[in-house]
Parts: sequence; C-alpha cells; structure tokens
Amino acid sequence: MKEKCLLKNEDGFVLVIALIMMVLLTLLGISATTTSQIEIQIAGNERSHGIAFYAAEAAGAYVAGSPELYGPDNITPEEYIDFPDDEDPSARYALGSTKSFNGDVEYLGSSAPPRGSGYAADKFKSHNYRMTCNGYGSPNSESQIQAGFYRIGF
Repeated sequence: MKEKCLLKNEDGFVLVIALIMMVLLTLLGISATTTSQIEIQIAGNERSHGIAFYAAEAAGAYVAGSPELYGPDNITPEEYIDFPDDEDPSARYALGSTKSFNGDVEYLGSSAPPRGSGYAADKFKSHNYRMTCNGYGSPNSESQIQAGFYRIGF
C-alpha cells in the first residue's frame, strides 16, 4: 500500500485562492459603499447648513431694509426688537419651503461718530446696534450671524 503525502497534494488550491480573492473584493466593495454613503451625508449636511447661512444673511438684508428696527423707536440701551415683526419671538420669516430666518436688533448706546465718517463729533451722535440673525435650513440646520452697525443721528 502506497502512502499519500498530504503536504504535496495540491488538489483544491485554485479554489482556496479564488475564495480568498472573493472575500478581499467583497471587503473592498463594502468599504467603497460605506465611504460613498458617508460622503453623501456630508454633502447633504453642508447643503443644509449653507441654506441656513444664506437665510441668516437674508435676515441682515431684512434689517437694512427695515428702519423701524434701528430707528428712533429703538433707542433704549440693552433692549431689543425682534424680527420679523410678530408677537411670537420664535416666529420666522419664510423664504421658501426649506429656509427661513428671525432675529433681533439690540440698541447698545450712543457715542461720538467714528473718525473719518464725515460727521462732526459735537453735532452728531453715532447710535450703535447689534443684530443677531438666525437662519434655518432643512432639518435641524441652523446658523447664527451677529453684526454690529451704527446710524448717525442727533
């Protein structure tokens, strides 16, 4: 009887190599799919936050076009006026189905006009304000911009 040496038997070697290659290619495919799904989520979040940021920028333009927010009615220090002009401070001005904004304008006090503004310090005052603009995008994205500005008055 002849003995077989199992170490020199190469039957099924190609099958084992093929299975190892299939496992490696499957892992590579799963990794690529997971990476692409994460990239899609990142792009979606970036878009939502971009919408929220531009909604907050639109709130700044809303303030610039609404002198009642920074006019003679708003000259009590450390008090503010909410916008949009609603009873409910959480109200939002809708810019579309996925974006809106709200905020407030706070009077900080008065001082001499800034140097180089062209206004005489003994005749005019600089009324200083801070606006806080909140922008809202699609689900759970929010952006806030704060900016200071002044108006010249007496």
